[in-house]
Amino acid sequence: MTDRELDAAGITDPVLRAAYRHCRALNARHGRTYFLATRLLPVERRPAVHALYGFARWADDIVDSLEAGAGPAVRARALARLQTEMEEGLRRGGGDEPVVQALADTARRYGIDHAHFRDFMTAMRSDLVVSAYPTYADLNAYMHGSAAVIGLQMLPVLGTVVAREEAEPYAAALGVAFQLSNFLRDVGEDLDRGRVYLPADLLAGHGVDRELLAWSRATGRPDHRIISALREFEALTRGVYRAATPGIELLEPVARPCIRTAAVLYGGILDAVARDGWTVLHRRSVVRRRRRAVVAADGLVRVAAARLGARTGPGRRPPARTDAPPAVALAATSASGTAVRSPEEVA
Repeated sequence: MTDRELDAAGITDPVLRAAYRHCRALNARHGRTYFLATRLLPVERRPAVHALYGFARWADDIVDSLEAGAGPAVRARALARLQTEMEEGLRRGGGDEPVVQALADTARRYGIDHAHFRDFMTAMRSDLVVSAYPTYADLNAYMHGSAAVIGLQMLPVLGTVVAREEAEPYAAALGVAFQLSNFLRDVGEDLDRGRVYLPADLLAGHGVDRELLAWSRATGRPDHRIISALREFEALTRGVYRAATPGIELLEPVARPCIRTAAVLYGGILDAVARDGWTVLHRRSVVRRRRRAVVAADGLVRVAAARLGARTGPGRRPPARTDAPPAVALAATSASGTAVRSPEEVA
C-alpha cells in the first residue's frame, strides 16, 4: 500500500496502515487480474478494496493449503479461529490479525453489512467437506457466499448512481461470473484438491464423470466428451456475464473503468481456455500480457474521461432498469438451451 493511497483514505494509525499494506501484498500476489483493475480506482478507495480481497485471499489460502500437516482438521481449526477473530474484530473494530484489522476498519468506514462476511465464511467451511455439486442450483447456492457476496461487499466502496438495492443483483452476478471463469480455468488444479465444481448433471449430459476427468488429468490425453462439457460450461458463464454487465453503468462513473476492466480480463479467461484448445485439465490458461496491457490502457483512458466529467459536472443518472436479474443465475443458459434456475426457483 502506498503512502499516497493511505493518506488519501485518511488512514493514519501506523498499525492499521501496516494491516492495509499486508492486504495489498496478498492481493498483488494472488489476484493479479483484480489488482491491476484496482489501480484504476480513485486512490482513496483502493485500500478498502485491498482489505476486502486480502481477507478473502487469506481465508481461501487456508482452505486450499496443501502444505504438510495441513489436513482437513487443521484447516477447519484455522478457519474457525479466523471466524472468531473476524466476529470479534467486526464487533469491536480491531483484532490481532492484520487482515481482520483492515477488514473491520473498511466495514466500519463504508457501512458494509456484516452478514456478507459471515456468508463468505460459511462457503469457505463448505469447501472442506463438499467435493462436488449435483446441479448448477447447488453450485449457485455455494457461490452466493464464495462470490456473490464479494460483489455486494464492493458496492459501498465503488458507489452507485442509483439506490444500492437496484445495483446489488448485478454486483452479485458479476462476482459469480468471475468465479465461474476461475472454475473453468482451474478444473485440473481443483481436481488435484479433490473438488469438481462443474455441475455433475452438466458433465453427465456429455458422458463425463469424475473418473474420466481424473483419467484425462493423469494421462494428459484430451477427450471430446470433456471438451463438449467445458464448452457448455463456458456458454453458461457467458450468460452470467451478459446478465451482470449492465450493472456497470449503475456504478459511480469514476468506479466504472475498474470494474469494466476486471470484467474484460476475467472474461478473457474464457477466450484463453478456448485458444488453448480446452486443455484446462493439463495446463493453466492465462490472458496474454499484451492483451492485459491493451485492456489496462483502455481503462486509463476511461478513468481520465470519468475524472474530467466529475470536474465539469455531475454524471447523469441512467434510466431505471426493469430487467434486473432477480437471481444471479436467471440469465445463465446452457449451450443446449436449457435455462439454469436459481436456488430460489428450484425451492
